[in-house]
Amino acid sequence: MHAYFMRITSYLAGGLLTLSLASCSEFSKIEKSTDIQKKLAYANQLYKEGKYNKAQILYGDIKDAFRGSAQAEDLLYNYAYTYYNMGDYETAAFYFKNFVSVFPNSERATEADYMQAYCFYRLSPRVQLDQTNTTKAISAMQTFINMHPNSDKVNDANKIIDECRQKLENKEFDAAELYYNLGLYKAAGITFSNLMLDYPDSELGDKYKLLEIKSYYKYAFNSIPEKQKERYETVVTQYLNFTDLYPGSKYKPEAERYYNLAKDYLKTVQNQQDEKSDQ
Repeated sequence: MHAYFMRITSYLAGGLLTLSLASCSEFSKIEKSTDIQKKLAYANQLYKEGKYNKAQILYGDIKDAFRGSAQAEDLLYNYAYTYYNMGDYETAAFYFKNFVSVFPNSERATEADYMQAYCFYRLSPRVQLDQTNTTKAISAMQTFINMHPNSDKVNDANKIIDECRQKLENKEFDAAELYYNLGLYKAAGITFSNLMLDYPDSELGDKYKLLEIKSYYKYAFNSIPEKQKERYETVVTQYLNFTDLYPGSKYKPEAERYYNLAKDYLKTVQNQQDEKSDQ
């Protein structure tokens, strides 16, 4: 029985190998052919079968030969998607953009416009890495919305913009937090302040404001005596700004603590100055 199954397995493996070799042989034969119609038909067949790598090779060989023809639109559309389906989003974005440039009035131009932007979204890395492609995705999605306000993809585009903006916000927060943990309190204060300017609708605005106050307090506390008065005054100013912006914030008691510490220091300095004046 074991020998029987071994023979069956061997026959199946041999059959699959034969089919694979025949397929490779057919592809090699058509790739070398000068019949561009035959190449296109076989490329389309490979594309439908999900064999994007081979389809891409054939499309690349003949795309210039079909320029201006009735078949060029489908060819370039599929060609862009071969890159996308193989995960080469940067090249896919280029060819989706190229499709729109060549066929601006195509029924698929809106889709290609969206896909170009979506490719940048797919290229957007995790928060810790460079976010150039995240910024590109936001810009491209906003351009898509402006150009196609009635598209059924507008809601998806807005969601992607929100997601990308959140990623950039998290990146900026991580930078501010790193400055704080390294004891670079002035840089931390500036970066937390910039977070509020860059993301005024953030749900964490009051937290950022508290951390700005805390950073400036630490900056003042660790400064030389000649600079402390001016820097504690900044803490007071930022706290008053906090109460204007977030009067009901849960972080108000902690912010007030730094405000009181700064006020106590300034009161002490003022008392010392008054004593000198009286002498």
